[in-house]
Amino acid sequence: MARIAGITLPPDKRIEIGLTYIFGIGRSKSKALLQEARIDRNKKVKELSEEEVNKIRQIIEKREKIEGDLRKEVAMNIKRLVDIGCYRGLRHKRKLPVRGQRTKTNARTRKGPKGKSIKKVKAE
Repeated sequence: MARIAGITLPPDKRIEIGLTYIFGIGRSKSKALLQEARIDRNKKVKELSEEEVNKIRQIIEKREKIEGDLRKEVAMNIKRLVDIGCYRGLRHKRKLPVRGQRTKTNARTRKGPKGKSIKKVKAE
C-alpha cells in the first residue's frame, strides 16, 4: 500500500494513473515524475518497493506544490479576486461562469437546475 502526501494510492492501478489521485498531479506531471525517478510507468502501485515510493515522495516534495498547500493557494487567489471587486471576482461571488461562457442557455452546472427558484421564507 503506497501512501504519498496523505493519499492512499489505489493498489490495482498503474502508478502513472495512481499518482493522479493526488490533487495537483495530472497525467503529464505523473509521467515526468516517473521518468525522473526512473520507474516504469506501467508498473502497478502494489508492485512498487518501499525505496521506489520514497524516491517518488522525495521528488514530489522537492518540486511540486500539492494537496493542502495548492488548495489553499487557489482559495486565496479566488478570495483576492472577490476582495478587489474585479469582474472575475464578481462572477465567483455570484456563482456564475468566470471565463466568458454564455449563460442564456447552458451554464446549468454553476446556475443549478432549470426553473427551480429558491424562495426564502421569512423566519418569524
